[in-house]
Amino acid sequence: MALKKTTVMVDEKDLELVKAAARREGRPESEIFREAFHLVALRSRRWDTDLDIPVIDLGRPLSAQDIHETVAERVNTRAADE
Repeated sequence: MALKKTTVMVDEKDLELVKAAARREGRPESEIFREAFHLVALRSRRWDTDLDIPVIDLGRPLSAQDIHETVAERVNTRAADE
C-alpha cells in the first residue's frame, strides 16, 4: 500500500485523546489516523449496483411483541437443550 502525506487540521481535544490512546496502546499516532481515514473511506463507499436483499413475506405484519416472544421462546428452547 502506497502512503501519501497530507495535512489535517483537528480539534485540540481530539488530538489529545489520540495522543493518549497512542501512548496507552503503544503504537504511533499516525497509525491511529490511518485507521480512522480507512474507516471513513469504507463508510463512504458507494456501489454502482443495487444489493440483492431478499424480502421475506410472512403473510402478515410483525409487531414488536411478536418478535420479543419469538426471541424469548428460542432462548428458552436453547437453554433447555444445554
